[in-house]
Amino acid sequence: MKKTLRTTGESSYSSRSYTGPVSSTMRKSYSVRSSHGGTGGMVRMVGGQLINSDVYAGSLDYMYRAGMGPRVGRGPVVRPPLTAVTVNKSLLTPLNLEIDSNIQSIKMQEKEEIKILNNRFASFIDKVCFLEQENKRLQTKWSLLQEQTTSHSKINGMFENHIAKLRRHLDGLGNEEQYLEGELNNVKSLVEDFKKKYEDEINKRTDSENTFVVLKKNADLAFMNMVELETSLHSLDDEIEFLKLIYKQELEELKSLSGETSVVVEMDNRRDLDMDAIVAEVRAQYEEIANRSRAEVESWYKQKYEELQVTVTQYGENMRTTKAEIAEYNRKILRLRSEADAIKGLYTSQKLQVKEAEERGEAAVKEAKHRVQELEEALQRAKHDMARQVREYQSLMNIKLALDIEIATYRKLLEGEESRLMRGIQSVSISR
Repeated sequence: MKKTLRTTGESSYSSRSYTGPVSSTMRKSYSVRSSHGGTGGMVRMVGGQLINSDVYAGSLDYMYRAGMGPRVGRGPVVRPPLTAVTVNKSLLTPLNLEIDSNIQSIKMQEKEEIKILNNRFASFIDKVCFLEQENKRLQTKWSLLQEQTTSHSKINGMFENHIAKLRRHLDGLGNEEQYLEGELNNVKSLVEDFKKKYEDEINKRTDSENTFVVLKKNADLAFMNMVELETSLHSLDDEIEFLKLIYKQELEELKSLSGETSVVVEMDNRRDLDMDAIVAEVRAQYEEIANRSRAEVESWYKQKYEELQVTVTQYGENMRTTKAEIAEYNRKILRLRSEADAIKGLYTSQKLQVKEAEERGEAAVKEAKHRVQELEEALQRAKHDMARQVREYQSLMNIKLALDIEIATYRKLLEGEESRLMRGIQSVSISR
């Protein structure tokens, strides 16, 4: 039986045959198909070692015979000159070989091993190409990351300058807030003073109103007394008039009575009486009584009138004084009301100014804090991105180093196998 291996320009190789019993030093060859393009290679397993022979063009034909050395044929390469070959005729006799019953299973096992090894070798080649491409990509990414790191460092400086500027602005706002707090305390103290003055004026106004009410009551009482006195005066005048009328009526009755008496006397007595003297005496008596009564009434009336005049004058003075005090209190009330309104307006305006200043300060502080927080978050994100990129760079460098080591290992393995194959081919004789 003959074991052959062929190579073509389409990267497809095949080999499968063996002779003789299976042993630990049995030579095997496998076919490999490269999936990444280009010319593939052939791998042999000799004594448990892989030998790559894809550096040669043409076809390689290995034949293994029992008890014979290998014969190597190369297509388009230049062959050495032929030498004389001695043939042992004993070798032409047919060999009495026994066929092992496990050959079929061994063949199947070898097929599977060949497939597995072919797939592994193709995957190794693909992996090498992929790792080379990945290495180039990582180098490009590393250069980009270095440029980005430089730009990030500039951005960090800009961020730090902006943060320092915002902090200075925040310090200025803090100083302004302290100044505004001092102004607010001053305004509050002024407001408290004005409030105390306002409360004092309110208390004074209340006292004045109470005094005014008392004076008004007194004035009302005085007016009522004056009205009563005037009523009494009118009643006294009426009484005087009534007494005058009574006096006149009595006087007339006396006159008429004296006239009738004189007539009767003349008629009854017929005496020569001095009726004129009697009438004059009676008249004098009645006149004296009337004069005395009139004098008493006039004196009493004058006394009462004088008392009423004094009382009215006193109440008039009290009324004028009360009216003057009421007018003065009204003027004070108006002045205090105007001052209170002015204080209220000032307090309201100061309160609005303080509120607006507080709102502006709080808004400025909130905005500054928000901007500082945003910048800190952006700086933190930039630091995280930088750390992540550094970690990615380190991991990529580790991968690159591992890939370089693996590529160097594969390269050394291939170079060693090629050199070994070259030495083996040079030492092989054309025939045995």
